[in-house]
Amino acid sequence: MNKEFLKALLKRIISSLITLFLLISFLFVLIRLSPGDPTHKFLSAKFSPELKIKVTADFKLDQPIYEQYINFVANIFKGDLGISYNYRMPVLSVVWQFLSFTLLFASISFVIQIIISFYLSIKSIRKKGNTFDKVVSKLSLIVYATPAFVLGVFLIYLFSVQLNLFPSSGSKSLDFDSFSIAGKIGDYFWHLTLPIITLSSAGIAIFYKYLRDNLEETYQQPFILNLRASGYDEKVILIKHVLPNAIRPLISVAGIELGILLGGALITEIIFGLPGMGRLMMSSIFERDYPLVIGCALTAGLIIIISNFIADLLKMKLDKRMIKGLMN
Repeated sequence: MNKEFLKALLKRIISSLITLFLLISFLFVLIRLSPGDPTHKFLSAKFSPELKIKVTADFKLDQPIYEQYINFVANIFKGDLGISYNYRMPVLSVVWQFLSFTLLFASISFVIQIIISFYLSIKSIRKKGNTFDKVVSKLSLIVYATPAFVLGVFLIYLFSVQLNLFPSSGSKSLDFDSFSIAGKIGDYFWHLTLPIITLSSAGIAIFYKYLRDNLEETYQQPFILNLRASGYDEKVILIKHVLPNAIRPLISVAGIELGILLGGALITEIIFGLPGMGRLMMSSIFERDYPLVIGCALTAGLIIIISNFIADLLKMKLDKRMIKGLMN
């Protein structure tokens, strides 16, 4: 079994590396072939044409595309993504300044998704067929079908413009520094309430649907019927037997949702003007900051690849049949 596990693990690592290589290649070629010249932002009509040549050479934009690509891949293995044209700093340093907020923002949303979806699905399955179950099931479909940007704009209009209960943008108030520690924490959550609702809603609907269906399917298994016939308490059956079996298929969904969550976080950050990767990536695209664009996209891709890799490891650990699936 250990040998099969190692083979499946190696296959999954190779698959992840191939995906990463394709991502790097696609991003590099797409951005390099896009129209426009990033050196224009450093130039002026007052400067001589020789300055354009110098700036182009400094950023190594005078080399053929294939040489730029080879150098870029080599630098990635060295941990060097280059210097941002706009920030004049290493790309990794710039990305980390904004990534920390996005990771915290997405992590809070992910925890909220898990907690609320578990509560709703367990309550629905216990009251299967009643009004609560029907309303939550239909509402989850509506929420899932609503794009994040539509929901975000609606929440801003309702709670910021009409009711004036929450701020429409930013992560903190102008007089933030004058607050106490408790006041600063409260101010952060006050600003992040609408963004977290926007980001978490679709994930809650996804987790609820999958977990609700898995719970219902598990309850119909013969061993559950035997436990009930033997006089086991319903809470014991749910906690010790139903939930462990229903959660396993949910792990793969969680891995995919982490990737979707990151993409949703970028969109949500743009809508609410939050200081995260979304705003950084958008500004770097408009300013044609090639190294920073690639650094942002590569970071997002790595997070998605790693999250799915971890999900597969958990599935292989919990369900040995998953190893055979990855071996095929």
